[in-house]
Amino acid sequence: MTTLEIITIVVAVVLVIAVGFLMNFLGAERERKITNAKIGSAEQKSREIIDDALKTAEAKKREALLEVKEESLRSKNELDKEIRERRNEISKSEKRIANKEETLDRKAETMERREQSLSSREEGLNRKYAELDEKRAQITQELERISGFTSEQAKEHLLKSVEEDVKKDAAKLVRELEQQARDEASKRAREYVVSAIQRCAADHVAENTITVVQIPSDEMKGRIIGREGRNIRTLETATGVELIIDDTPDAVVLSAFDPVRREIARVALEKLILDGRIHPARIEEMVEKAKKEVDTKIRDEGEKALQEVGVHGIHPELVKLLGRMCFRTSYGQNALKHSIEVSHLSGLMAAELGLDVRMAKRAGLLHDIGKAVDHEMEGSHIQLGSDLCKKYKESQIVINAVESHHGDVEPTSMIACIVQAADTISAARPGARRETIETYINRLKQLEEITNSYAGVEKSYAVQAGREVRVMVVPEKVSDADMVLMARNISKQIEAEMQYPGQIKVNVIRESRVTDYAK
Repeated sequence: MTTLEIITIVVAVVLVIAVGFLMNFLGAERERKITNAKIGSAEQKSREIIDDALKTAEAKKREALLEVKEESLRSKNELDKEIRERRNEISKSEKRIANKEETLDRKAETMERREQSLSSREEGLNRKYAELDEKRAQITQELERISGFTSEQAKEHLLKSVEEDVKKDAAKLVRELEQQARDEASKRAREYVVSAIQRCAADHVAENTITVVQIPSDEMKGRIIGREGRNIRTLETATGVELIIDDTPDAVVLSAFDPVRREIARVALEKLILDGRIHPARIEEMVEKAKKEVDTKIRDEGEKALQEVGVHGIHPELVKLLGRMCFRTSYGQNALKHSIEVSHLSGLMAAELGLDVRMAKRAGLLHDIGKAVDHEMEGSHIQLGSDLCKKYKESQIVINAVESHHGDVEPTSMIACIVQAADTISAARPGARRETIETYINRLKQLEEITNSYAGVEKSYAVQAGREVRVMVVPEKVSDADMVLMARNISKQIEAEMQYPGQIKVNVIRESRVTDYAK
């Protein structure tokens, strides 16, 4: 490239730059003019806006001042109105207060006049009271002179008379209430008991303390006795039972108070008779087998009793003890059959009263469980039965029924009362038990001793096999009212001191006789 070309290019570039600069200058000038024009227009508009705003603010200011003046005027008017109303109310209140003050003044004057009147009346009454006291003293003196009694003596006489009247009325009321309650209770109890007895038909009688074993011939008696009596001694030693071999044909009598031992001896003897081989070793072997059979029978009898009454869930040891009661007797009555009968009766009466039948049957079945061990352990069958029931986790209702069925402990439930009644029914029904003549005579004697111990009793008689006692009293010493209290006290003492089946009727008899002679 030549110098000329370079110069030409430089000149061209410079021209281009100059032209661009000129164009920029001209554009900037034009924009400046346009901007100035816009600024002038904006300033003019702003001045116009400011003038309008000032005018608007001035107008609003005048309007606000007018509103404030109107509101102030309105508030002033309302305040004046309220002040006038308050003044009117105050004026009315002042008038009412003035009227009330006048009324109170009039009332005060009236009260003063009344007080004066009452004071004068009180003075008149005091004078009258004084006169009455004088007259009363005179009348009292006159009455004491006429009657011959002082006031204290007359008061004592009056109190004594009133006491006798009240005593008669109380005795009459007690007699009527007791008779009414007794009639109602007797009616309902009779219905329940009769219904239970009709539905529970027990068929068993008293048992004896001996067992008769039939033998095929009298020749067997000699074999049972053995040479020099060794067989009979071995049998009596192994079983604890006395064998009575006498002239009774084809029979051997086993005698023992323990029915379990008597049953073991009966089973062993029957096995020996069937086997035919009777000697000491064989006797001991048969006695052991008999013991096992009796133990099995005891368990079976206990389970059979549970099935018969429909009671379940009893501890196995209690079931065995129930089975042992099959061989126990009380006054000749079989203890297990008695317990089953009491269980049935308790369940029937519980059903009549709407109570728990199963619990009543359970308590009735176990009420005499202590009799299964009372000949082996110390203590009454009630205490032993309670301990057994506690040991084998029986319910508190059953335990209380066992403890209270003879009245030793107070019953805490209706079921305990039912078991007590069922036990009495089962023991007292005809043919259930037998009692010795000594026990019978002692009971009659004790009845008469209790009744004769009361003041005013002339004679007493125990009748109806001890089910009734008739008390003859001296009419001059025992009044009609005293008879009621005496009969009640005698009944309570008999209940507390005696044990007896069923109930005892107490009759107090007071007889007055007047005798005269026609000449």
